Amino acid sequence: MELMVLLNALVTRLLFVLHSLIGVWRVTAVKKEPKYWLLALLNLLLCLETGLTLKFKQGRGYKWFSPAIFLYLICIVPSLWLLEIHHGTQYCGNEPGAVQVNVSNQDFNQSRESSHGSEGTDHHIIQTAKVFVNQLSTICETVWTLALHQTFLLLLVVGRWLLPIGVEITRDQLSQLLLMFVGTAADILEFASETLDIEDVRKNYVLINAILAVWTWSMLQFPLDLAVQHIGCKPSASTRRIPSLLLCRYSAELWNIGVSLFIQDGPFFIVRSILMGHFRIFNQMLVFFTAKNVLVVTLQLYRLAVITLDFRATVLQKSRKGEVCCCPCEPYEAHAHATGHQGNEMKEFVAVPPKQESQAPSEDH
Repeated sequence: MELMVLLNALVTRLLFVLHSLIGVWRVTAVKKEPKYWLLALLNLLLCLETGLTLKFKQGRGYKWFSPAIFLYLICIVPSLWLLEIHHGTQYCGNEPGAVQVNVSNQDFNQSRESSHGSEGTDHHIIQTAKVFVNQLSTICETVWTLALHQTFLLLLVVGRWLLPIGVEITRDQLSQLLLMFVGTAADILEFASETLDIEDVRKNYVLINAILAVWTWSMLQFPLDLAVQHIGCKPSASTRRIPSLLLCRYSAELWNIGVSLFIQDGPFFIVRSILMGHFRIFNQMLVFFTAKNVLVVTLQLYRLAVITLDFRATVLQKSRKGEVCCCPCEPYEAHAHATGHQGNEMKEFVAVPPKQESQAPSEDH
């Protein structure tokens, strides 16, 4: 096992565990009940996955699916749910923030004086850590929750980058996937922060749960790598069917369209439409992002129609010529086989001279 692969696998999962533990700590501090520390036991699943991956995959990833990302979602999402449901018990303003900073600086000065009096470096470090933790505890819940949302999505992208890739995915595909994840993460963060910050939404417990459910549903696209990988199909009776051929030829494109329609932009549009149509909630950003979702869904449907018509035209053209329609991998193999066969024939043609040329020297002799 390569040292760099082992280091990346362990460091990335360690970051996942630390971030999820911070989320559990915030839930325990907000709820003021130690029983919520039991949420930290979910990290045992990530530890188990780490051991199995190191043993059976030598630290590298799997094809089409990332168990580490999926288990990280399981570890952190419950904490974010509890924080969002318990949202808004502290007031966040400029003046209280300034008071908190002054108090924290005073605490730091006191800790320095006490450390000089005790003449102990360890004591100084412990006192500084306590003051730092106390300062973090004074930050209001809304800021903490938003910060956890932001670092959560950033860590998903960075973690997917640091995780060792499998043999089935190339670095070019990984770069495309990361760029897609950046845009997706920005849209998801905007959806959660923009809708949950509406005052009328905060007063409706059912709406909060519905929005968090859609938000959780949209996060399920991160463990999957189907957006940049084509399904490898082999020539068989099942792949001769039109739906199978379409899926084989445009698997990555169809997955992107399906994610947009059923996992991200489609559900986001439904939630925002319900907020405006049924609950009569209107603001400038809500209207703008609803229009943006409508535009994206329309473009995805247009893209699906273009792909279907192009594939249908290709099938009809091949059927008229009497050719058998097949997956993109099959023509490539057939072309390579034909090219190799023609190359062999050319070699034989060069190696064996024509009969007329071979008989000419014999007549001279």
